[in-house]
Amino acid sequence: MKHVSIIVPDNQTTLSSVACIVGAYEMFDLANEYWKENGRQEFIKTELVGVSKKADFHKGLVTVSPHTHIDDTPKTDLIIIPSLIRDYQKAMKGTQLLSDWVSKQYRNGAEIASMCSGAYMLAAAGLLNGKKCSTHWCYADNFRSLFPQVNLQPEKLITDENGIYTNGGGYSFLNLVIYLIEKYYDRPTAIYCSKLFQVEIDRQSQSPFIIFSAQKSHGDEIVMKAQEYIESRLDEKITIEDLSSKFAVGRRNFDRRFIKATGNTPTEYAQRVKIESAKRTLETTRKTINEVMYEVGYSDVKAFREVFRKITGISPLEYKNKYNKEAVV
Repeated sequence: MKHVSIIVPDNQTTLSSVACIVGAYEMFDLANEYWKENGRQEFIKTELVGVSKKADFHKGLVTVSPHTHIDDTPKTDLIIIPSLIRDYQKAMKGTQLLSDWVSKQYRNGAEIASMCSGAYMLAAAGLLNGKKCSTHWCYADNFRSLFPQVNLQPEKLITDENGIYTNGGGYSFLNLVIYLIEKYYDRPTAIYCSKLFQVEIDRQSQSPFIIFSAQKSHGDEIVMKAQEYIESRLDEKITIEDLSSKFAVGRRNFDRRFIKATGNTPTEYAQRVKIESAKRTLETTRKTINEVMYEVGYSDVKAFREVFRKITGISPLEYKNKYNKEAVV
């Protein structure tokens, strides 16, 4: 029989942590019931594991009692790490015992799945070095600054590499659980759970949900001025040559400084600023795709559509229909 361990962190959590723990447990429990109802023998045991007899969440609003202590779980096959508190330095210090146990289990052959900010525990333990990883898109800049050796891909909803699974933010952890159920049971069981819990199966991207927020705490005054220049001229086509010349910095040096400060090339930054503006317009007005396109400095529909899809994962029209009620009416 395989063993699934859902971690119950102690005092380093939010109500989102509870949702991850309860949601994962309930879905694996349902998968087991479905499996048995179809005449097959139960082969997965799911337990909550922790370092204390009970863990309080949100000032005692919710209490979760783990089934077992990590010291009494010498061997497990899959570890699920829920989201953690948003003070990541504190979270990493406060979960050291769990982190050490997770690392030991991974070395002994266990697989690990992190939900949302649970990826910080894996990264702090060095288990994500050189590997692909996702987390909530709004933590991307902070995560990159702390763990530059990790290949962060915040547009991905789920990553799967060398027995380590990570996922994006919010309640997309449900998509990860469906993915794991298919891995550990089979496709029909995953489809059944997907239908019963009404969770979209095979969802791959969190790009449509990303709200671009410019990184401006870097302290590079030239780059800051360049960012402000780009943002104030959304309807213009600005080249790297224009920017480096305007701020009297060699192109190569300017490009290097911009990437170091913002995590994007100047071209990528301009694209993201423009597309974020286009998204807001599509969400709140009746303007046509062409009108929006011209407002953010594009004159070629194909080019605009390609950049929009690259950043959001869907076309401008799909985005408008998805987020603008008036557009649908």
